[in-house]
This record gives sequence, structure tokens and C-alpha cells, in this order.
Amino acid sequence: MVRRDVFRGRVWSATALRVVEDTDQALVTACWPGAEAMASRTYVQSRATGDDTVRKQAIPDLVAGTWELVRWNWQQTVLLMWKPPGAWYSVNAFFDAEEHRLLRWYVNFERPMLRTPVGFDTFDLLLDLVVAPNLSSWEWKDTDEFELGCRLGVVDAEDRRQVDAAAADVLELIEQRTGPFAADSGWGTWRSDPSWPATVLPTGTG
Repeated sequence: MVRRDVFRGRVWSATALRVVEDTDQALVTACWPGAEAMASRTYVQSRATGDDTVRKQAIPDLVAGTWELVRWNWQQTVLLMWKPPGAWYSVNAFFDAEEHRLLRWYVNFERPMLRTPVGFDTFDLLLDLVVAPNLSSWEWKDTDEFELGCRLGVVDAEDRRQVDAAAADVLELIEQRTGPFAADSGWGTWRSDPSWPATVLPTGTG
């Protein structure tokens, strides 16, 4: 299936994913190096060059509606994503592609998923929480982008209220070791199947 980030009716990013599990508790998907994706040119350039100035241009581009989608491929890590229905976040586990070692947990704050014929749509609300593999610590990421997005209207007042509530829920999951963070969830030792082919975007995704 395809996860798309959609802003004001236009696709901001798209990633081809494999469905691992789909229940009333959560949609679980995965991708690995070679998976097809699309993103704004500024995002792809910032990944290639590490230029933070280019990365920060993404938000003004959103406001102006001037972004350009370009193709790229997922690199370096294996991703396992847990997205509960109605949730304003997803929990992402990143694994080393060679040894399949859990590198970090990454909570992405985003709008609830809207199912589509090819997957689901959401929108990344710019704020993230990076959590140590053993859950011993965590830190906020991209708070500057989140605040800029709030000032420029990319993130509206309702989005911000929902993010605050979702953050409290996520921190409780971590502290209580529940959901994908539970010791018996199997997430920390999950493995992708080497026979799975790289995921491909359908024609017309963007």
C-alpha cells in the first residue's frame, strides 16, 4: 500500500509500503532499502547534501504551494510502522539493514489516516519524538520546524491541540511499556523476510 502525506489537497510525499498486519488495533506496515517513494525536491536535496537551509525551505514551500515532487528510494534502514486508527501519531521502529538491529524508535506526529484505494493519506505535523532502543531516554526533534509551521498556519490550532494530547498518550505508552513498546510485542526482534521484493509506487501516485 501507499502512505501519502497530503496538504491542501496535494500530495507532499508518498512511500510504498508492505502490509504486515491490518487489524482493528493498528495498521502495521514496513519498507526497506529500495522502496520507491516521492518527496519534495527540497527534502531530497537536504538528505543528499545535509544542508539544513534547504530542509527549512520546505515549510515556506508548503505555505506557498510551490513544492515539486521528485522520486527517490528508501535507503539504509528497515522501517516498521504502527498506526492505530484515529491516532494523531505513528510509532516507527528503525532497524539496521545489514544486521537488523533495532537502532531507534521514532514517533511521528501526524493526522489520523484516511483510507484510500491504494493505502492511506495523512499529513506529517512536523514534530517527532526519538526514543532509545531500550526506552531508557527520549528527545524531541524538529521543535523549531513545528513552531514555524504553527506560526505560518501549516499546523493549525486544532492540530496543535491534538499533538499535545497525542504526546501525552505516547509518553504513557513508553513509560508503561505498552503497545509496540511492550516487552512481549515482538517489535524489538522483528525481521523482514529477505525474499520480499522492494515495494513499488503505483502509476499516478503523485
